[in-house]
Amino acid sequence: MTGCLAAVRLDGRFIAWAIFWGFVSLLAFGLAAAIIPNPVFGRQVPPEPFAIAVWLVSAPLMGLLGATYSVPAIPAAMPTATATLSLPLVLDQAGDANHRQGTTLGTVAGFGAFLAIGCPVCNKVALVLLGAGGAMTVFAPLQPLIGAASLVLLAGTLAWRFRLRARGGACPI
Repeated sequence: MTGCLAAVRLDGRFIAWAIFWGFVSLLAFGLAAAIIPNPVFGRQVPPEPFAIAVWLVSAPLMGLLGATYSVPAIPAAMPTATATLSLPLVLDQAGDANHRQGTTLGTVAGFGAFLAIGCPVCNKVALVLLGAGGAMTVFAPLQPLIGAASLVLLAGTLAWRFRLRARGGACPI
């Protein structure tokens, strides 16, 4: 893991993009799930403590994950201080498949985090499938499990992207 962190730590653009994407995901998820009060979206049920925890933990993970897509990886053979970031990176078909699979896992994890922090009665799919009573008795107890699974998937996808990034192949151009 030291090589993975070294691939990130010396790149100031990566850190800036991670902060940007973390703030965007914190704001977007907080407003859409009405954890941040706003006139557009509302909640029928106040947010549970686990929902706020999932929201606060998932935002930095999504920020780091978004930065792996925004900033090209610096090839490991070049010194970081003098590396130019416009070098084309070539991926074979296996690398492209890994990129798509990592993207899919990250998308599922982000959607799971959104389901976990949202109001159970305001979730239209749960409401249509289960009704208001079912949304509270069936879906609401599942939200902490969905949140935990999404955080595990986000962390796993991030570790995967860092490992690819350390090898210089996380961000195809």
